[in-house]
Amino acid sequence: MGRGLFVGRFQPFHLGHLKALRWILEREDEVIICIGSAQYSHSLRNPFTVGERVEMIWRVLRYENLFDRCMICTVPDTNNVHSVWVSQVLAWCPKFNRVYTNDPLTSLLFLEKGIPVEKIPFFNREKYEGTKIRRKIALDEDWREYLHPEVVKVIEDIGGVRRLKELYNL
Repeated sequence: MGRGLFVGRFQPFHLGHLKALRWILEREDEVIICIGSAQYSHSLRNPFTVGERVEMIWRVLRYENLFDRCMICTVPDTNNVHSVWVSQVLAWCPKFNRVYTNDPLTSLLFLEKGIPVEKIPFFNREKYEGTKIRRKIALDEDWREYLHPEVVKVIEDIGGVRRLKELYNL
């Protein structure tokens, strides 16, 4: 056991992410939740700001009593200069022993630097997929069932439904 790094954009942090986090916590003493693409927001792919995503995750950790084993860090993208991304993660995040991700590029970059990478099982991937969830929010199609109630509150508090409707031009 040790400390794992859970990498994602978390746009938004959905129940699949929470299941993955719990799975990682079965294997690690602590988990750093690394929010990538930190500088992006207000787009179809990245509608929420990094502050809003931190708030979503923070509220879920507090509600689920996971605070004592989790940390949150944020890392901006390197604008396709992939060779420096791992160095940036190492500079922006606390120390960790291994990385948890299903993204092939992220896996490759960390493995090339000699850092162990573990794949995460997909938990109902057909249901818990960020692009589909964002579209459901925009269309107001039963989206709340895919998210923790604390994440729903954040999205409602920030006008996230309206934002996604406007981004989708609805």
